[in-house]
Amino acid sequence: MTDPAPEAARPYMAALADELTKAGVVRSPGWAEAFATVPRHVFVPKWYEQETNDKGITVWRRRQAGATEDDLAAVYRDTTLVTALDPDTAQRVDESAWTGIPTSSSTLPSLMAGMLEELSVEDGHRVLEVGTGTGYNAALLCARLGDRAVHSVDIDPELVRTAERRLSKIGYAPQLASADGQTGYPGGGPFDRIIATCSVPSIPQAWIEQTKSGSVIHTDIALGIEGGLVRLTTDKDHQARGMFTRTTGRFMAARTDARVYPHPNHAPAAPEAGKRPTPVTAADIRTHYPFRLLLAFHLPGAKLVYHRDDAGALSLQLQQSDGSWARAPLAGQDVGVVTYGGPLDLWQQVEAAWTWWNDTSRPTQDRFEYVREPDGRASVCHTTDGRRWDLAPTA
Repeated sequence: MTDPAPEAARPYMAALADELTKAGVVRSPGWAEAFATVPRHVFVPKWYEQETNDKGITVWRRRQAGATEDDLAAVYRDTTLVTALDPDTAQRVDESAWTGIPTSSSTLPSLMAGMLEELSVEDGHRVLEVGTGTGYNAALLCARLGDRAVHSVDIDPELVRTAERRLSKIGYAPQLASADGQTGYPGGGPFDRIIATCSVPSIPQAWIEQTKSGSVIHTDIALGIEGGLVRLTTDKDHQARGMFTRTTGRFMAARTDARVYPHPNHAPAAPEAGKRPTPVTAADIRTHYPFRLLLAFHLPGAKLVYHRDDAGALSLQLQQSDGSWARAPLAGQDVGVVTYGGPLDLWQQVEAAWTWWNDTSRPTQDRFEYVREPDGRASVCHTTDGRRWDLAPTA
């Protein structure tokens, strides 16, 4: 196979739509028809699949939709397909494999479907998509709403040009622009719906300005340790509020550079200050997504990373830009011990959050409301007991 014909892909398109419907993420005929008629392989003719090569190196192996029947089928599986690597970190290791950090992808179809359903679009709605990427999501929106209603923006002009060609190939012509999506659509608005397939640390002011009372913003809020999808409704005073959604998933961070991510500067890790027993293990944090989200409310600005010591033992580590850190091992005899350093006792916040979460019956993410005030201040509130956490202001 070289360039799969629509007829060859049609059974896979129908099977994907059926799979998403049976899973309950597609719940309306309009979106079922869109997934059954928009050919994903046109937008993802090649992608990178992670594997360990014969030298034991983790690499991104290039695959092509037209190479074999199996490759065509793979495009229509419910999986995220990485489509671009950061050129600053990408190094070729053989004819078809590279190391590096992904910078663009075709999102997991079930995640796309869940977000599109939660967007609650209606005929006549004008929609802004932030993060054109491959163009597949824009095509789905066009199939549901028509070309004139769909606007899409991406920081990478090459991605936009490629997406435009692919959309045109199957008969769609939405309004596309190459710009920083955090500044909205150039000259656009107001929009009835904004959907972002990238994460942002807070809701940009431009998005608020390009909506109207009753508009919906659906995006991934990145809060450091964890983040999540929020569905917000704006009002006449430019406040936006809504819940973290039942649909879970994360996106690559929005960029201000078309090709690479910035490399933030952090203080060196502080010297080890001590060890102590803890009731909260690394496994507790790694297992429970809602708890990680709660930790992000408690520790704004902190990061959660993996740490491997000189002996090869793996730990989960919290760290802040001031050099404070705390970590607990993922396995071994010391799983109930935390090691720490720096001016802040990060793990004390972990233990306090763990106690509250258990005492309030372990609320899931959709029990937390995100509020973005007109002046950019943001907070999260637990809807049952009213507890509130202030977050960093919108830039």
